[in-house]
Amino acid sequence: MKARLRRVGLPYLLLLPALALELLIHLVPMLVGIAMSFKQLTQFFIRNWSGAPWAGLGNYRTAVDFHAAVGQALLNSFLVTCSFTLLVVGLSWLLGTAAAILMQDAFRGRGVLRTLFLVPYALPVYAAVITWSFMFQHDTGLVNHMLHDQLHLTSGKPFWLIGGNSFYALVTVAVWRSWPFAFLCLTAGLQNIPRDLYEAAALDGAGVWQQIRRITLPSLRPVNQVLVLVLFLWTFNDFNTPYVLFGRSAPEAADLISIHIYQASFVTWNFGSGSAMSVLLLLFLLVVTAAYLFVTSRRRGAHA
Repeated sequence: MKARLRRVGLPYLLLLPALALELLIHLVPMLVGIAMSFKQLTQFFIRNWSGAPWAGLGNYRTAVDFHAAVGQALLNSFLVTCSFTLLVVGLSWLLGTAAAILMQDAFRGRGVLRTLFLVPYALPVYAAVITWSFMFQHDTGLVNHMLHDQLHLTSGKPFWLIGGNSFYALVTVAVWRSWPFAFLCLTAGLQNIPRDLYEAAALDGAGVWQQIRRITLPSLRPVNQVLVLVLFLWTFNDFNTPYVLFGRSAPEAADLISIHIYQASFVTWNFGSGSAMSVLLLLFLLVVTAAYLFVTSRRRGAHA
């Protein structure tokens, strides 16, 4: 009996180190951040943050007061992030789906093309984004050289890293980095679709688009449900791309909420306000994720 109990308890005992590290690395900092959001924690209390005055819900009220400067700036950053996320997730999924379908059938050089498609995803983020920052330079960048000097598509050389065009530059870099991940996931999903389905559809007179609409996309629905959620969470929380591309202070048109919270915390030295913004962001992502999982599970049950 004791030996049986020992065998049953052994897996849980082996999981204890991982559970302890998970609590230490994720849960404890999260709880500390939530506690900081209720304090007036500024640079004057860095050495003794527990001694900072209690703010209650003051930091939260300041963050959501859209009639004040702080609330307006946060709302603008939130809207910019939503637009950025929709474009990046949509374009990344579209490019990944198109590339996966085109690479589905075997042909000479397919392995080489698949490898090249995955290069943006495999490159270190800092090396990749810094390269793009050089390409977006106003006078010496490759982008302006191609658009203005070679193709004559612009009347002048636009600025890409400041002003309104910074948003499109950020979307371009983010899509370039994200779509290979979508391509990789969808390529794996396509391997599970039997070729007999396509052959039978072709015999019934179905064209390529009908096969994609009736066979490929419905078969990829489970993969797409997970893929879209992961892309959404990664993109909405993206910090590395705008930080490396623009530095500590992003232009207003490309002021993603991750950079905005960073500036509120480490540039203005108001860690209480920054923590409150982080908690609000966490709550928003939890609500969106729960709603997405609820809707997708109902659809999955309806199609079952």
